[in-house]
Amino acid sequence: MLKLKAVLSSGLSRRALGLTAAGAALTLPLSLSACGGSAGITPAQGDMALGAAEGAKVTVVEYASVTCGHCAAWQKEVWPRFKAKYVDTNKVRYVFREFPTAPQAVAVAGFLIARCAGEGQYFDVIDEVMASQTEWQAGTPPSQSLQRIATSAGLDQQQFKACISDPEAIAAMEQRIKAGLDAGVTGTPTFFVNGDKIADSSLEALSAAIDPLLEG
Repeated sequence: MLKLKAVLSSGLSRRALGLTAAGAALTLPLSLSACGGSAGITPAQGDMALGAAEGAKVTVVEYASVTCGHCAAWQKEVWPRFKAKYVDTNKVRYVFREFPTAPQAVAVAGFLIARCAGEGQYFDVIDEVMASQTEWQAGTPPSQSLQRIATSAGLDQQQFKACISDPEAIAAMEQRIKAGLDAGVTGTPTFFVNGDKIADSSLEALSAAIDPLLEG
């Protein structure tokens, strides 16, 4: 059984969101890769979506992690064009599903902050956390980046700590991760178009799968 054990202690330190978070442990199967995946488009508890309404002709599901380098690259290089072509025009329903990858404690904290920021800011926070990977690579502790992002989203220090240690939110995250694992997802980013896995996440490959369905 998947377990998230006290994800981030209330005594947040500079190391608390690192690879060896003090007082925090996230247990995931060893087979979970850092960034690869199989699943359908059945609505899941806690889905975050943009674009067309539920029941749209085409639904694109992305399983992603805010700590995955490939996810961050897709977010920066492909997402703006994908969003302009399909999401902003309401041609497809884009569903984002959280699937934390190593370091999992950092990923879980990032997702929890996005949810605490509220639905209206959720995707902006996700984008900021992914973009902050460059800061971590340059030596900035992930905890510092996440606290900055939380502040910009309107969360004070007390709210930030409460957010990343909320038992109910952590339990809900646990269920979302388990649902992804049960669906066969093994890594990120993983994309599905109307339930069919798309191996190539380029805009061209996604368009090749989406456009015929829109015309049909």
